[in-house]
Amino acid sequence: MSRRRVSAVVAALMLAGAAPVVLPAGSAVAASCSSYPNWVAGAWYNAGDIVRYTDGKAYIAEHANPGYDPTISTWYWEPYACDGGSDTPSGNFVVTEAQFNQMFPNRNPFYTYSGLVAALSAYPGFANTGSDTVRKQEAAAFLANVSHETGGLVHVVEQNTANYPHYCDWSQPYGCPAGQAAYYGRGPIQLSWNFNYKAAGDALGIDLLNNPWLVQNDAAVAWKTALWYWNTQSGPGSMTPHNAMVNGAGFGQTIRSINGSLECDGRNPAQVQSRVDAYQRFTQILGTTPGGNLYC
Repeated sequence: MSRRRVSAVVAALMLAGAAPVVLPAGSAVAASCSSYPNWVAGAWYNAGDIVRYTDGKAYIAEHANPGYDPTISTWYWEPYACDGGSDTPSGNFVVTEAQFNQMFPNRNPFYTYSGLVAALSAYPGFANTGSDTVRKQEAAAFLANVSHETGGLVHVVEQNTANYPHYCDWSQPYGCPAGQAAYYGRGPIQLSWNFNYKAAGDALGIDLLNNPWLVQNDAAVAWKTALWYWNTQSGPGSMTPHNAMVNGAGFGQTIRSINGSLECDGRNPAQVQSRVDAYQRFTQILGTTPGGNLYC
């Protein structure tokens, strides 16, 4: 989409470190399976909660539920890898939970590593294409941009509530069924505007047009919307951020695709530098090189 998702005012507010609207900031510590609470039938669980089932294995609630059986209600629960090896990548993902925690030591507890891992199935090519170096560079690039957009994974929603009514484009045939002020920025790449919620929801098979609040209440959905933008949208750029990284265009082109109209070509070099600094730090954590073409 050619229309920008989040305003310069919003970006500035995030970088200023304004207090989050929902959920306090905090950090999470990786744990072994035995450290998680035992699952209790009939107890209420929120999305992102992790329990130890009677089989000794751990499960994470992908959707809030009233204590459904994790081995039966697989839409609500997913297996969670927690054998104590938090320094081991989950599945094919090149970032370990320990590395994730190192990148975001003060992150909001809403942004769970397990939620990110659960979201990867929506775009299996993400951070899983090309050489080990390319895969790590793409993961670092995505997380660096996400870090910049959310103040280090602190902000779940857009901070300037006065902007909220702005993101409804009534010229769209479907309008704004959730309300004039319902489509404000949410999630790791601050999805906003009714047409973006519609497009992301259609692509992911989730009705975000009528229920945009899922993006701030369900960690896996939040991560999926960020991956949707990363893998399918070019924004003000000429390619998707995913293609920029796997085809060798460089990190600078991911900046252009996310916020190039406000930051690139000398418009705001400080913001570009902030993204580049995060990318270089994250590639170092992942034990790889940043490659060339870092700036836009």
